[in-house]
Amino acid sequence: MVAIIDYDAGNLKSVEKALDFLGQRTVITRDRREILGADKIILPGVGAFGDAMGRLSQYGLVEVIRQAAEEKIPFLGICLGLQLMFESSEESQGVRGLGLLKGRILKIPPCLGLKIPHMGWNSLDIRPGSRLFAGIPSGAYVYFVHSYYLRAEDEAVVAASTEYSTHIHGAVETGNLFACQFHPEKSGDVGLKILKNFVEM
Repeated sequence: MVAIIDYDAGNLKSVEKALDFLGQRTVITRDRREILGADKIILPGVGAFGDAMGRLSQYGLVEVIRQAAEEKIPFLGICLGLQLMFESSEESQGVRGLGLLKGRILKIPPCLGLKIPHMGWNSLDIRPGSRLFAGIPSGAYVYFVHSYYLRAEDEAVVAASTEYSTHIHGAVETGNLFACQFHPEKSGDVGLKILKNFVEM
């Protein structure tokens, strides 16, 4: 069973629909027992970093997520979910992230001819040996919607990157922790393959 964490951050139903298509049993929940009893956990989300951390705290989910990470339950952050897994964001000064991984979320710098937020398809430079991207060729296209991007402290955790005004760490993986800045549930067959790789780990 895959637990999709519900913290009023949107984008839950599209993730659920993609997993249903893959034949996965899912539950959208903020119940501690359901989350910690799941085989896999997904933290999706769209919106602002500070508001999202506030809701995670309000619903008592910060410690649940940290416990899930400690218990080595496979965990996937999507879009805002990726950003929340790190330490801080320029979007919300003074707000601490979950701190599951070391790194900062930065604002995409202005660039002539490029619109921000970044909305659209970009190709990925995929690290050889990535479990999340097994069977997916480097250069595959995925769908992004974001104004802020990850700069991971440890380059070794970066599973895929892309270029949009700057060098963007587009996905990470280490141990039981995985995350994508892009939306696999909106990225066609490539995105479905990424989700399939995750749920079959």
